[in-house]
Amino acid sequence: MDHFEYIRADNRRRKNRHRRGPIIGGCVLLVGICCAGAIFFAGKMKNNGNGNGGNSIVIGADSNEATSSDATNETDEAVSVETTQESLLEQASALATGYDYDGAIALLSDSAYAGEPAVQEAIAGYENTKSTLVQVDVNTVTHVFFHTLVWDTAKAFDGDSRTAGYNQVMTTVDEFNKIIQTMYDEGYVLVRLHDLAYETTDENGNPVMKPGTIMLPEGKIPFVMSQDDLCYYPYMDGDGFASRIIIGDDGKPTCEMKMDDGSTTTGSFDLVPILEDFIDKHPDFSYKGARAVLAFTGYEGILGYRTSSAYAETSPTYEQDREEATKVAQCLRDHGWELASHSWGHLNLGTVDYERFKTDTDKWENEVESLIGPTDIILFPFGADVGDWHPYTNENERFNYLHSVGFRYFCTVDSTKAWVQFGQDYFRQGRRNLDGYRMWKDITAEDPATRKLDDLFQAENVFDSARPTPVPEM
Repeated sequence: MDHFEYIRADNRRRKNRHRRGPIIGGCVLLVGICCAGAIFFAGKMKNNGNGNGGNSIVIGADSNEATSSDATNETDEAVSVETTQESLLEQASALATGYDYDGAIALLSDSAYAGEPAVQEAIAGYENTKSTLVQVDVNTVTHVFFHTLVWDTAKAFDGDSRTAGYNQVMTTVDEFNKIIQTMYDEGYVLVRLHDLAYETTDENGNPVMKPGTIMLPEGKIPFVMSQDDLCYYPYMDGDGFASRIIIGDDGKPTCEMKMDDGSTTTGSFDLVPILEDFIDKHPDFSYKGARAVLAFTGYEGILGYRTSSAYAETSPTYEQDREEATKVAQCLRDHGWELASHSWGHLNLGTVDYERFKTDTDKWENEVESLIGPTDIILFPFGADVGDWHPYTNENERFNYLHSVGFRYFCTVDSTKAWVQFGQDYFRQGRRNLDGYRMWKDITAEDPATRKLDDLFQAENVFDSARPTPVPEM
């Protein structure tokens, strides 16, 4: 049974019815510090041209003129102070744009310019805005997900045996761009899964999961995003998809695409770089640097690199692929992306034989987590949970095993706006598929009450005209 047959079979079934901790925050903080340093440096370069803080600025003179008079030195010192203060204010503004008003206030208050009028004014403004923020009820936060985006619809929807599967579970680049633009216009703000809940201990030292504190301006709507199967399977070659994630010349994660002539090109061909580009233009779409959750299987490798042990004896680039995948995974973490398990073999973890369930979990840990680092999120393949909607219990041996190897965040598939469950020491959330099948169901719904996406966007305004219709049942 191939990947799409699994999906169709499981959807028919559903129709019929720590040693690890979050490390993303630290990575994002590091990124924020790096970005702040970059803004500071850029500000100096912009105003000085040589990045030395104004000590050799020449005003109204060529390079042979003397510049060591007291008047010139005083001018240089004033320009240097002004540039540094301006840079500091720019850094604070960047933090506040991403709703980190505490960070902006702390940055300014702890600086050498805390007493300057412009800095005091900025602090007062951020304090005032902070006082108007509203705490989010994390139980109402929706979670949307995608698979690999279709870049070339002519190749993906060419009528071969894979067309129906792509049409059902994939989203096109054009659709994704329209979706995030519409959601941004409606006030949606991307938050991390780890923003919704965090693990701590109670008064007796026992682990407990607590709701996170998310503060947003009134009218803003938080949501979580994830992408499944970020592996670029061999069967997708030549079908209009990116081929792998790489680190771009700017240090950011981007995509590589194989061209028809055998060459490769780099660009925004899938969700990761497209979302990075969008947040660059609209930084207020991201809460404190949040990005999406990216989930990997392992049976063919991850991120487009053939890292599975099955390739150890057959691929001459096996070790290189593992090394490159590790670097790319760290780059993703450094830029705020959360990484997750999608099981090793893309299995229905709720029904597969228990021994195979354990073997699969161990293989994911050995072959994937060993490359991407500690991971406490699992996004169930097919949305097939290891229990029903009731809270997990100690009698659930599958949950116990996943918990024992470090998973704390468990995500299934649910078409309702929001489904959240806090356990004693775990967090559970439903996810909504924004794919061809779900959009077509909305478009063809006879009863408006059965439409599932209207709170996010109108499917008619997003649906790609290049798709074959009708989109078949899964």
